[in-house]
Amino acid sequence: MSNKSQRPGNEDIKELKSERIKAGKALREKQKAEGLDVVVKAILPNRKSGYENVEEEQDVRQAAATDQMRIIQSQLPALLKRLSKMKDPRNPKKLKYKLDALLIYGVLMFVFQISSRRQANKEMTRPQFVENLKLFFPEIDIPHNDTLKRLLSVIEVDEIETALMKAVHKLIKNKKFSRYLVDKQYIVAIDGTQKFKRDTIWAEECSEREVKDGDSTRPQFHVNVLEANLVFPNGMSIPLMSEFSDYTNGDTETKKQDCEQKAFGRLAKRLKKTYPRLSIMVILDGLYSNGPVMEVCRKNRWDFMIVLQDKSLSSVWEEFEGLKKLQTDNHCSMNWGNRHQNFEWVNHIEYTYGPNGRKKQIIHMVICRETWQEVAKNSSEIETKTSRHVWISHKPFSKDNVHKRCNLCARHRWDIESGILVEKRQGYHYEHAFSYNWNAMRGYHYLMRLGHFINVLAVYSECLIDIVREFGVRGFIRFFRETLVAPWLNAPWVKERLEANFQLRLI
Repeated sequence: MSNKSQRPGNEDIKELKSERIKAGKALREKQKAEGLDVVVKAILPNRKSGYENVEEEQDVRQAAATDQMRIIQSQLPALLKRLSKMKDPRNPKKLKYKLDALLIYGVLMFVFQISSRRQANKEMTRPQFVENLKLFFPEIDIPHNDTLKRLLSVIEVDEIETALMKAVHKLIKNKKFSRYLVDKQYIVAIDGTQKFKRDTIWAEECSEREVKDGDSTRPQFHVNVLEANLVFPNGMSIPLMSEFSDYTNGDTETKKQDCEQKAFGRLAKRLKKTYPRLSIMVILDGLYSNGPVMEVCRKNRWDFMIVLQDKSLSSVWEEFEGLKKLQTDNHCSMNWGNRHQNFEWVNHIEYTYGPNGRKKQIIHMVICRETWQEVAKNSSEIETKTSRHVWISHKPFSKDNVHKRCNLCARHRWDIESGILVEKRQGYHYEHAFSYNWNAMRGYHYLMRLGHFINVLAVYSECLIDIVREFGVRGFIRFFRETLVAPWLNAPWVKERLEANFQLRLI
């Protein structure tokens, strides 16, 4: 006879769900009593449409679409100024589309989150879409996307990224981000990621690796990109700069390929050249906890916070364990969000590196141990969770700055990971090549980052925050796109609103 099944039935599942809800409510009340900030996940409203009639929906759609377009138009002068300076190698006698108009079309393609060149040809050439788009850009003429691809194949696509950086610089100059700064510093998060991979070589610049295939191995060709974003304590992540790993930048004779460390050196050089006087803190993951990276940061007069892994820099760990017995006052405890945090740090650790340890860096190290409680996933029991984070720093730690440097700066390294995930999984099709021409592929990538930049400004703008909270980020972009593909817009109304004064205000 078989044993009775231990699997819970519907009544047991229903009872467990009820108990977990009660346990969660009790936990939140307990946290409030302890003075903790209760963390409540923001969720989209689950209700029927609030529009009473078609006219009300039309008003909302027109206002949202027009405000989004005004945000785009507010960035166009800086973009067009840079793009119009690009050298156009095409035959001027055969030109139908201006270079800057083609590139703006490419940016809009990613603002609308078009997934491929084929989809752009199908959707962005619809008569209603073109008619609505011309309300905002009267001179625009939508080309076949292959025209854009051919242009990107022959121009200096780095200039597209330069246009993005100049647009960001204009916002910095106009103090649009001043309220988000920590100690008057702009936080730049840098992280590498894989763009896509293929089993056949399609360009000499793509990197190569061996992967297992049964009992043997086979070559695989891939593209890696080192991304840099401006990140802020409110969660906003602004695309800033990309550095592609390029096989031809490595030592092809010894097959030592380009890598993230080399890419970081090139990116750092460009970042310093573009923003020579900007006060910057660089936040990096554990791959960059080494002397050469710290040397580059100090040479550029950048502050830094770098993740330190358990098996990295063994001499620094030994120094930490020895010096913490002498620096007995270097610790503090605090509550942050719903977490209890204990910080312990040691300043002025001497780290040597290079041939025979001839080079030296003075660094500072902190360990953050934190605990928090949450309801268990499979029961109504309250579980105590723990985590530990370790960083090395350019500046010494103190009780006055450890919270700022760790919680408001270093932890926001994860914002660039979230930003890359958004580009990969939430509409920007980061892992789609768009072209197997290396130059064109990079060009589409830079246009994608420009489109994402504009959408970030829209999502965090004061004029659109209510509708973003109603629909969510992807829902808002879909709402915006649906408005342009249908006859929702009233031309006189749109013209009057466009002529009104507009100033970009971020929340």
